[in-house]
Amino acid sequence: MSKVYLYILLMAVVTYLIRALPLTLIRKEIKSKFIRSFLYYVPYATLAAMTFPAILKATDYVASSIAGFAVALILAFNKKSLLTVAGCACGAAFLVELLL
Repeated sequence: MSKVYLYILLMAVVTYLIRALPLTLIRKEIKSKFIRSFLYYVPYATLAAMTFPAILKATDYVASSIAGFAVALILAFNKKSLLTVAGCACGAAFLVELLL
């Protein structure tokens, strides 16, 4: 049982260091355009990497997941609201599930 507490403590320390070290080590403004643009896109890339596999496994059939994803992409690129995108993507996935 004591190993569990050790693992939790280690995870807490690692999580803290990941967040605290950049604040303490990088004191001046980052002037490199490459690094600034890289850091700008990291949250979007991370979110996409975490979300995309979940989208493919959200339904019983991969085809319905892809249909919902395609509808969501089209509507999102056409700047529709979040509620519209989510509702239409769910509807498309549901219709494809009914057909399969």
